[in-house]
Amino acid sequence: MEPKGSVSSLQDVTTHRWSVGSNLGLPYGSFANSLASLTPNAGEKQVISPKRAYVAVAVLCYINLVNYMERYTIAGVLTNIQTFFAISDDSTAGLLQTVFICSFLLLAPAFGYLGDRYNRKYIMIAGISVWLLTALSSSFVTQSYFWLLVLLRGLVGVGEASYSTIAPTIIGDLFVGGKRSIVICVFYIFIPVGSGLGYIIGGGSATLTGDWRWALRVTPILGVVGLVLLVFLCPHPPRGAAETHGEGVTGDSSYLEDIKHLLKNRSYVWSSFGVTALAFLTGALAFWMPTFLSRARVTQELQLPCTKEPCDSTDSFIFGAVTVATGIMGGGLGTGLSRWFRDKVPNADPLICAVGMLGAVPCLFITIFVASASIPATYVFIFLGELLLSLNWAVMADMLLYIVIPTRRSTAEALQITVGHLLGDAGSPYLLGAISNAIYKSKPGNDDWRFRSLKYSLVICPFVGLLGGLFFFLTSRYIIEDRKAAQQLIEGSAPAPEVSVELGNRSKE
Repeated sequence: MEPKGSVSSLQDVTTHRWSVGSNLGLPYGSFANSLASLTPNAGEKQVISPKRAYVAVAVLCYINLVNYMERYTIAGVLTNIQTFFAISDDSTAGLLQTVFICSFLLLAPAFGYLGDRYNRKYIMIAGISVWLLTALSSSFVTQSYFWLLVLLRGLVGVGEASYSTIAPTIIGDLFVGGKRSIVICVFYIFIPVGSGLGYIIGGGSATLTGDWRWALRVTPILGVVGLVLLVFLCPHPPRGAAETHGEGVTGDSSYLEDIKHLLKNRSYVWSSFGVTALAFLTGALAFWMPTFLSRARVTQELQLPCTKEPCDSTDSFIFGAVTVATGIMGGGLGTGLSRWFRDKVPNADPLICAVGMLGAVPCLFITIFVASASIPATYVFIFLGELLLSLNWAVMADMLLYIVIPTRRSTAEALQITVGHLLGDAGSPYLLGAISNAIYKSKPGNDDWRFRSLKYSLVICPFVGLLGGLFFFLTSRYIIEDRKAAQQLIEGSAPAPEVSVELGNRSKE
């Protein structure tokens, strides 16, 4: 292939084209032209210095921290919310998380489409603004309007969908290779860290103020700081800048073509199912585990049932601290294992994820059945289970970035988010709550049976963990060839039969 030429023999049969050397192609008709303000100036070549890249990652990590803090403050004060709104039905309480996740997953594809075509920084700014406004508004809902709280939680998902879909792709365009693995690890460590702090801040705010609603006011304040930092300190790098030494990659394929391409990528498909299993597990455990442990204490007569807020937040504090610790340790350990084994075992990443999922299964079983006998022992196995699950976060994200070409990464992130949440944590809190209610109705009014009904519903989680391990083992069969194909397409050394590759320094912006 000529350095600045094209593969002319393929031009007559191609359906879309890729080029290296421009930040963003916009051959999408009048609609694209109407959104011209979302794209950088024409001909502008963006060079991101290493220092600026690390500052940008720090900002994105901070927002990711606040993002997940906000997502789980509700779980940290769930007992208070049930008491405040007089909700005895676990499935109704589970709607708070289910509605949030549903709006999050339904809007992710839209942000994925926009993120592969327009200025990602502006999209994130708009989305985060919606998130902060609706999150703060939800803290002012009165006792008679539980439905309004549910609605506002759904709107919070609108803003968070924009950030979670796009932010990892910007990191992917700032770093490559080992540096990318480390930076992605740091970014994804803030998922469990933020989740854990959400429990702590939620429970702590309710305890200090005597009002659970203050738990929903802390994260919007912290989020405003992140929004200002994003505006002034975060650049918008060319797509594929890290792989092409700043030149960037652009494509003019349609959204449908992007989806078809991703569905043909077998390692992407199987890893997405693995992500779905992990989302089901973490969503269910994150939402119900503090409540489950609180009911276990009542069963062991270590505390009385909560009938008036503020309720005892001990388990929210401890579970949050465990989540933070295991997130940091597991994320770092997963990335370390990935870097150690990748050169020796090319398909090491999905195997690490499989081992993490399968290793967590016995820990979950023991956690569920030992809770009625010993709270300290329960926390030991919660720690081990969460540690093994946390091996996956950064490794899964890194896999997606190297098996998908830069101009399809936002779409890939969005599709994975949609499937993962739709079949995972969108329904798992509600499903477990509904099963718990159905079991509880056989012996209503019995506090011990209320604990056991939730216990039996949680048994679903280990079986989902087994499925997740299987999905990652299937991913390991295809990831080597899919990674090689993506790299060849980026470098232009072996274009796919349906794709024309051009090398040069053209810009459509």
